[in-house]
Amino acid sequence: MKKDLLKLLDLTPEDIKLILDTSDKLKAEKKAGKKHDFPAGKTLAMIFAKNSTRTRVSFEVGMTHLDGHAIFMTTSDSQMKRGEAIADTARTLSRYVDCIMIRTFDQDEVEELAAHSTIPVINGLTDFAHPCQILADLMTIREHKGKLEGLKVCWMGDGNNVANSLIVGCLKSGMDISVACPEGYEPDQEVLDFAATAKDCKFELVTDPKVAAKDADVIFTDVWASMGQEGEAKAREKAFEGYQVNDEIMALAKPDAMVQHCLPAHKGEEISEKVFEEHAQEIFDEAENRLHVQKGIMYLLMK
Repeated sequence: MKKDLLKLLDLTPEDIKLILDTSDKLKAEKKAGKKHDFPAGKTLAMIFAKNSTRTRVSFEVGMTHLDGHAIFMTTSDSQMKRGEAIADTARTLSRYVDCIMIRTFDQDEVEELAAHSTIPVINGLTDFAHPCQILADLMTIREHKGKLEGLKVCWMGDGNNVANSLIVGCLKSGMDISVACPEGYEPDQEVLDFAATAKDCKFELVTDPKVAAKDADVIFTDVWASMGQEGEAKAREKAFEGYQVNDEIMALAKPDAMVQHCLPAHKGEEISEKVFEEHAQEIFDEAENRLHVQKGIMYLLMK
């Protein structure tokens, strides 16, 4: 693996498998009450420009499991608010801690932080990518289905950061993926250009969610208006009419199809409450696996 985890486009299929295998190992050790083989006393700096539940708790608990310590920072209560250069923040934190996780808006901020850090940097979320989430999703699918290669994934909704990373993660893991988005809400062009190079897996981008859901092994969705898009909520609600994961959509997927949602969910909008509760076990397995996969990432980057 490289020094950092900034986006799944940077990883090889072998990197992804290594992360998943390591995460499985750490999860099994934790469930069995075994101590992880990891040097104690490591410190993670967590920088948040966006609010969080799962990202903050899972990284902080993960560092505790690894006999380390996590420091919670926000951009508003650090010198970054007063205009300290990202490069200077990176060079300072590199003298204090062993790894940086940042959850922010602009992917360029994460890339710049990594460029000037001498320690690993992990992308906890940007508007472009959510690599930790998708690695947890892949871990969950593999747990439930026993494999990744040859499965079909359906994404319904906004072509957002989660969709961008899911497309890359699926295609690099040997999975087909069908993405249904309204016109004007497609995934990032860099991701579509990557998908166009896929040779052994099928990628399709459609506007009809019923086409995307046909014979799917896994159905994914996310909120229609992400953080920072609250002012577009009404317009997006209209644009995404017909994109709800409900009984009609599930009837088109395979009988044993899974449902995944990165949470938080707006039940009654992107997913019906009935479907959510019927697949709650899979969805909260997915949430739990954020902890295990991020431990796997930190284990590989900091050991």
